[in-house]
Amino acid sequence: MPASDASAPTITNLLTETRRYPAPDAFAAQANVTAADWSRADADPDSFWADAAARLDWVEPWHTVSSWDPVAEGPDGELSVPAAAWFAGGTLNVAVNCVDRHVASGNGDRIALYFEGEPGDRRAISYAELQREVSKAANALEALGIGQGDRVVIYLPVIPETIIATLAVARIGAIHSLVFGGFSAEALRFRVEDTGAKLLITSDGQYRRGRAVAVKGNADAAVDGVDSIEHVLVVRRTGDATPAIAWTPGRDVWWHDVVDTAPERHDAQAFDAETPLFIIYTSGTTGKPKGLVHTSGGYLTQASWSHWALFDAKPGDVYWCTADLAWVTAHTYEIYGPLSNGATQVIYEGTPNSPHTARHFEIIERYGVTTYYTAPTLIRTLMTWFPDGVPAGYDLSSIRLLGTVGEAINPEAWVWFHSQLGGGRAPIIDTWWQSETGAAVMAPVPGVSTLKPGSANRALPGLSTLIVDDDGKPVPFGEGGYLVIDRPGPALARTVWGDPERYRDSYWSRFWKQGYFFSGDGAKWDADGDIWVLGRVDDVINVSGHRLSTIEIESSLVAHPLVGEAGVVGVTDALTGQAIAAYVIPATRSAGQETEHPDYWLALRAELAELLRSHVAQAIGPIAKPRDVILVPDLPKTRSGKIMRRLLGDISDGRPLGDVTSLQDETVPARIEAIVVASARPTS
Repeated sequence: MPASDASAPTITNLLTETRRYPAPDAFAAQANVTAADWSRADADPDSFWADAAARLDWVEPWHTVSSWDPVAEGPDGELSVPAAAWFAGGTLNVAVNCVDRHVASGNGDRIALYFEGEPGDRRAISYAELQREVSKAANALEALGIGQGDRVVIYLPVIPETIIATLAVARIGAIHSLVFGGFSAEALRFRVEDTGAKLLITSDGQYRRGRAVAVKGNADAAVDGVDSIEHVLVVRRTGDATPAIAWTPGRDVWWHDVVDTAPERHDAQAFDAETPLFIIYTSGTTGKPKGLVHTSGGYLTQASWSHWALFDAKPGDVYWCTADLAWVTAHTYEIYGPLSNGATQVIYEGTPNSPHTARHFEIIERYGVTTYYTAPTLIRTLMTWFPDGVPAGYDLSSIRLLGTVGEAINPEAWVWFHSQLGGGRAPIIDTWWQSETGAAVMAPVPGVSTLKPGSANRALPGLSTLIVDDDGKPVPFGEGGYLVIDRPGPALARTVWGDPERYRDSYWSRFWKQGYFFSGDGAKWDADGDIWVLGRVDDVINVSGHRLSTIEIESSLVAHPLVGEAGVVGVTDALTGQAIAAYVIPATRSAGQETEHPDYWLALRAELAELLRSHVAQAIGPIAKPRDVILVPDLPKTRSGKIMRRLLGDISDGRPLGDVTSLQDETVPARIEAIVVASARPTS
């Protein structure tokens, strides 16, 4: 029976977490959001979002806050495509709201960006300087023929020019699509062709894992023969470290030749609230990536308000979201949200262990970071690097708030994060949202919520989520089912670029009669009505009729002191239909050449597998006991930190691997496969 079989209406609740962390009194006394905001929003959602939108600068006011055309069945049985509009009639400029208005209000000297390059180079960019740089880039883009509605693909690392280019595209009413700088030429080409981009912005190279890597060749291969591309704009990042880059005269232009020499003043135009702002692609873990379209007024309203509310943004904060700028988290909580609120933030180009594993601690101390927002996979990695806690000598006392994003965080990782980086005092904002929603939908709110390790708590003010069965009926507290959004916010993606029917079919068709947006995730209620996300429905494992969450089994494994991280998948089993296979990264490991050989991992498996199987059976029940426990050096993850469990299932069942273009490290599956192949038989 496939893991996504919908015949069973609920997901079995296996794991119960009882630790609670009430909001600190001192934090509650000064928090931006109070409990009254929920009742206010529930009473009149449109009025609530109108107040949130009023935090921005509008050139023309809107006449209608929101409108919604739901899915309907036509005479021929065909379902219509839903359509939403927010702040109709209103006009604004997104970049002006993120930069110019702070300068105009007298905050031009405030630092907008502290940039830390992987090699150690640093820049501090004020809002006044950012305004000049964005204006110059906007003028340069217009000189290259880019105007309203044109698409610009940005293929850059985490450097200031990436944010400057993004804001410049928004400033002139064009549409940007950011692509992770480590993606292959094939993945980049798909996005260039799908958007019909006129301009690609890239770099000569980038610094990655301690060395300079040329990327211009990937960019050239991606645009070769693409008729829509008129220019490739190249930032000089690695210079003499990557000297042999190809150049196409007439098409390729240097950033320093056209942007640095452009006028510093640009008169920005206001655009309608529903003007498309960006296209962001889903990872493509199942099928062709979807280009989700986000618009200007509604997206910026929710991005700005939710950043201010969730991260309790205050003057003097130094905020750091560790996401790559191509990830939706960075769009909302590293570009548009923080900058619209006039925040000072850190951006870091490199990997967390370049040149040493404490690089993030060093950066936190150097800039006095107060808010640190990162992915559970990095937290679990830090746990394996520092099993005894943060090393002495690093001062992390500036941190007052922590956040997590990506997959649900395992409770033990949550507790480690809270005690080690948060000093046992900083609240953790465990956010649940998606590329599709554009901004956080569920999260505990600092100063209000009682924190529960591993729980996303409940929907934020102005939004609403439910857990339903296969018929769309809410399941009782204590049970699990499908996570749906019954009241989306203004940041929700409006469509899939060039394929509105796919938007309908992917998100709305399953529960169209109820009008629910289907997230694709499973979740459970606890007795208080708080929500625990259980991962993708497609990742649910069906063992002898029991639908089990991978997240809960992974969390039980991570709770064992010998386990650093785990990825759990369902594999084919003749007796039970599916069985559980657990891929485990040990909490500590030897360093050296022996770890490169499968025999090292097979020996570790022989030592630990039965111990860990018994641990899971004792922690959450015999039904969840893995059939296979495989010790591995790493797990296949997307750049956003999500484990690609599908690839682990492919390896276990001996199937060809599917799309791997979104992997952070494309060598990981082959190394895992070598360990599985070297194993004579499954552990029993």
